[in-house]
Amino acid sequence: MGISQEWYIQEIEDSEEEKFHRPLNEEQLFFHAVSSGDIDFVRENCKQKRFADTEGVGILSHDPITNLKYHFVITTAFITRLCIESGMEMEQAFRLSDFYILRLDNLHTCQAVISLHDHMVLDFTGKMRILTRSLRMSKPVTICIDYIYAHIKERITIENLAAYTGLSASYLSRLFKKETGVSVSDYVREKKIEKAQHLLKFCDYSLVEISNYLSFSSQSHFIQLFKDFTGITPKKYRNLYSSSDWDVTDLKNVKE
Repeated sequence: MGISQEWYIQEIEDSEEEKFHRPLNEEQLFFHAVSSGDIDFVRENCKQKRFADTEGVGILSHDPITNLKYHFVITTAFITRLCIESGMEMEQAFRLSDFYILRLDNLHTCQAVISLHDHMVLDFTGKMRILTRSLRMSKPVTICIDYIYAHIKERITIENLAAYTGLSASYLSRLFKKETGVSVSDYVREKKIEKAQHLLKFCDYSLVEISNYLSFSSQSHFIQLFKDFTGITPKKYRNLYSSSDWDVTDLKNVKE
């Protein structure tokens, strides 16, 4: 049987079984959400497990894991190019794409692929969120955000940032809150908690080690702030979200 004949038979079978793909606008909404940094939309999509839902998507392999992996690669390729078009530095986007696609080789369950997908889309979305916000911000605030990102392990104060930007602390404080919607101290705490979430998920360091690494005043202070931001304790978060597929054994290798 030739390829053309196989395709014709497959087309008839799909029509009889009423196999139809999802509307394009659903995919477009999702990809736009990622490339525009709409973190809430993307989180909700992950929560609804749309990537894992096989209803309305093409069957690219009869092996469920391989099928998911093929869809993962396609999704990553689309997202990478859309993010580049939306302003992400090309080399960063391609390196991020390569990083996640290479991880597929070590995954052997559908759930592991789904978890990697969710992490990948949220990673791209988070980076686009920062990028789109920075495009609307003044240079001093953008410099502050870059400084906070690079020095997240350290104790960061408005005085540090004022000295770094050459502005007065009071002026910079007002400018930062006006453009970001939050105070410098709240922003720093939020970024430290996000970093702590990554460490809890991807490494086996103790709470006191993570607390010290991120320069919290004490372990109890870290635990309280973590609960304030996430609604659960660090220990419960680790139990819920840690994955053996993403074991990081050396704190020095964690991206800073």
